[in-house]
Amino acid sequence: MPTLILVRHGQSQWNLENRFTGWWDVDLTEKGATEASAAGALLAEKGLLPTLAFTSLQTRAIKTLHLALEACGRLWIPETKDWRLNERHYGGLTGLDKAETAAKHGDEQVKVWRRSFDVPPPALEPGGAYDLAADPRYAGIAIPATESLKLTIERVLPYWDSAIRPALAAGETVIVAAHGNSLRALVKHLSGISDADITGLEIPTGEPIVYEFDAAMRAGERYYPKDR
Repeated sequence: MPTLILVRHGQSQWNLENRFTGWWDVDLTEKGATEASAAGALLAEKGLLPTLAFTSLQTRAIKTLHLALEACGRLWIPETKDWRLNERHYGGLTGLDKAETAAKHGDEQVKVWRRSFDVPPPALEPGGAYDLAADPRYAGIAIPATESLKLTIERVLPYWDSAIRPALAAGETVIVAAHGNSLRALVKHLSGISDADITGLEIPTGEPIVYEFDAAMRAGERYYPKDR
C-alpha cells in the first residue's frame, strides 16, 4: 500500500522569535531538533519506514528530514531537494516581528496577509536584507517577490504530480519534510479541503501526518500516527 508521510520542520529560530520567515534560511532550535528526532522515533515505533524522501532547499526542513531519518534508521534512503517544496514567500513581511507588524498595520490586515487564500503580502523590495537573488541555491529560479497560499499551491501541486505521486504509485513509502504552507497545499489537495477552510488548518511542527493510498491512488483519510 503506497504510504505518504508529511512532516513539517521542527521549531525554527524565527518560529521561536515570532518572525515571518518564508524563504529566508533559518536553522532549527534545540527544541526543533528534538521534535524532528521524536518524529523519526515515532515512525520507527509505528513501523512506518520511508523508502524515498523529498524536502525543500531550506535548512530547517533538510535538518528535520535528516534527524527524523536518523532516528528511524533510514538516513541512507534516496532524497530529492526542490525549491517547489519551500515555504510560502512572505514578501516584504520577511524578517518582521509578527506582533510589531500587527501593531503597525492592524490585526485585521495582518490576518488577511497571513490567512487569506489569495491575498499576498506586500512584495519584497529588490536589494534589501532578505533579497535571495545572489543565493546560489536559487540560481536560474524565478524567485517570487511574494506569495499567497494560492500561489504556493500553484507551484507545489505540479511537483506533486510530476515527482511525488509517481513515486508513490511505484510502491514507495514517501516522506516529505517541508513547511507549514507547502504541506497545507498537499493536504488541501489530498483531503479535498475548500479554499475557505484551508486557511484555518494548522500543520503542527514535528508531528508526522500519514496518508495511505489504494490501488487506484485514491488517498484515504489522513491521520496522525501519535493518535494510533
